[in-house]
Amino acid sequence: MIHAVGEATPARQRTSATLRRLGARLRGLAGKAIAHYRMIEAGDRVMVCVSGGKDSFTLLDLLRSFQRSAEIHFELIAVNLDQKQPGFPAQVLPRYFESIGVPYHIIEQDTYRVVKRLIPEGQTMCSLCSRLRRGALYRFAAEHGISKIALGHHRDDIVETLFLNLFHAGRLKAMAPKLRSQDGRHIVIRPLAYVAERDIARYARGMRFPLIPCRLCGSQPNLQRNAVKAMLTAWERAHPGRTESILSALRHVEPATLADPALFDFAGLGARDSGAWIG
Repeated sequence: MIHAVGEATPARQRTSATLRRLGARLRGLAGKAIAHYRMIEAGDRVMVCVSGGKDSFTLLDLLRSFQRSAEIHFELIAVNLDQKQPGFPAQVLPRYFESIGVPYHIIEQDTYRVVKRLIPEGQTMCSLCSRLRRGALYRFAAEHGISKIALGHHRDDIVETLFLNLFHAGRLKAMAPKLRSQDGRHIVIRPLAYVAERDIARYARGMRFPLIPCRLCGSQPNLQRNAVKAMLTAWERAHPGRTESILSALRHVEPATLADPALFDFAGLGARDSGAWIG
C-alpha cells in the first residue's frame, strides 16, 4: 500500500545563509546531471529509494525541490526497504515522509537474516545485500508503474567504483548516471552523479535529516571500498580537484586510445587486401 499524505512542513530552525548557498549548489549540480542525461521527463513516476542515509535523504530533498519548480509534471514516491536489521528504528522514515508530505511505501523483507546466513563471518556482505535489495525494489517498481528508479549514488561512489573494478576486477567500469536494468524493464537514474560526498554530508548535517546508520555492513573494517576511499581522499588533499578530473575523464572517453577490440576496429585498421598478418 502506498501512503498518500498531504503537504506539510517539518519544524526546522531558520536555514542559514551558508546552508542555502550549499543547497543551491547541490541543486545546480543535480539539475545539470538530470539535464545532461535526460533523467526525468514529463509524466514520469519516479521512485526515490531512501535507505535512511545522508545520500538518499539529500536526493529526496533535491527532487522534491525540482518537483515544485520544474515546468514539467512528474510524480515522486519515496520507498524504503526494511531489511529487518536488529534495532532498526522502523518509525523514523514513515514519520519523516509524513512530515514533509511525500507519498511513501515501506517494503518489508528479511534480507538481513539471508545475508548473515550465507556470508561467512569476516567476509564483506555488500554484494549479496545489494542484489537482494535490488530485486525487492525492482519488483515493487514493476508492480506500481514506476518509470524511473532514483538512487543516491554520488560523484565519489562513481569514481570509487571505477578504481575498485580497475584494481580488483581488471575492468574499466564505473557507474552510469542513467542505465537500463539487465532485464530491460527498468530505467535507473543517479541525479547526484556530479555531487561530492563531502557536500552531501554538510547538507545532511545542516538539514538535520534523521539519519539511520547501516549496522549490517557499515562497520565492516575490511571493505575494499574503504581503502579506495582513503586513497582518493589522500589524492584530493594533495591535489585538490583530482576526483572531479577523474569524473570528467569518464565523460570524455576515447575508445581508440584504449585496447578493447570490441570498441575499436583495430583489426581493420590499415589491413591489407591479402589478409596477411604477423603472429
